[in-house]
Amino acid sequence: MTNSAADDLRYPIGRFEGVTPTTSELRGAALDAIAGLPARMRATVMDLTERQLDTAYRPGGWTVRQVVHHVADSHMNALIRAKLALTERDPVIKPYDENAWATLPDMRLPVSVSLGLLDGIHARWAALYVAMTADQFNRSFVHPELGERMTLDWHLQLYAWHSRHHVAHITQLRRCEGW
Repeated sequence: MTNSAADDLRYPIGRFEGVTPTTSELRGAALDAIAGLPARMRATVMDLTERQLDTAYRPGGWTVRQVVHHVADSHMNALIRAKLALTERDPVIKPYDENAWATLPDMRLPVSVSLGLLDGIHARWAALYVAMTADQFNRSFVHPELGERMTLDWHLQLYAWHSRHHVAHITQLRRCEGW
């Protein structure tokens, strides 16, 4: 497999590219992606068998089941990071090893567990973002591994992309496998 083909499987919608300055239209589209993720994820995994859920979306990649659980883990952390940025001045967030988390025993649970989490997380997250003022989107946190200050505008765009990115992993696998 060529690097390009591997990149196509790893980044089916391309790599994240944030846009600055952010417009209200861009925020609205990103918010729609956040609010709509639970329904899109549920529809994407609907009717998959246990064998299909345990199929990797790419060679060396996570299984569909791990992807669903990863999105719940990642988005729980993201909601907390947003709330920290809104209530503290440039807090330093706690990174985590997502690959190590993907090997923990809870990753074998039915995907319905994480689909339920996504419903609650995204309802709260969308409510938070909808109520934010333009100034609040400039609030930020510091990611210690990257050594950068990240605004909530950037954060919203990143997780809108992240939502589409992982749904695309599963839809691409379904298409390739004829599921």
